[in-house]
Amino acid sequence: MSAETLLDRARARGLKVATAESCTGGMIAGAITDVAGSSDVFDRGFVTYSNAAKQEMLGVRSDSLERFGAVSEQVAREMADGALARSHADLVVSVTGIAGPGGSEHKPEARVCFGLARRGHITVSKTVDFGALGRAAVRQSTVNHALKLLIGGLEDAPPPKDRPLLDDGG
Repeated sequence: MSAETLLDRARARGLKVATAESCTGGMIAGAITDVAGSSDVFDRGFVTYSNAAKQEMLGVRSDSLERFGAVSEQVAREMADGALARSHADLVVSVTGIAGPGGSEHKPEARVCFGLARRGHITVSKTVDFGALGRAAVRQSTVNHALKLLIGGLEDAPPPKDRPLLDDGG
């Protein structure tokens, strides 16, 4: 799955996407905007590396950060919800994690929490432990997984009423 696939499928459904990123520092938005013509689908990206940025830009609650920590499904959900509320997007992916090196017994290196928010749907979150692949590989794996989540989030989205869903064979 690729950014091109995401853009083609979102475009066919008339939907816009946005990102809310911490550990990837904008790499997901970069992968999407590397594709020429992405501006008709990609609305914006929020890079919220610090807790203060998560709170100020996305409305993540301070009590969630204190209780669950920045690397948590709760914070990933709040990031996704906040980006959806603060954009013109229909679908948002959020990521927050520990790319490495480092980590702890409770939150190991390469743990990434993802959020997926779509207008009119319940926001979902999940945690993926990629394993200690090294910082660059963890970040790239996170980008790849986020793109797959966005594509999956489009699966049951109906096409606009004025045109049928394109069958791209994949």
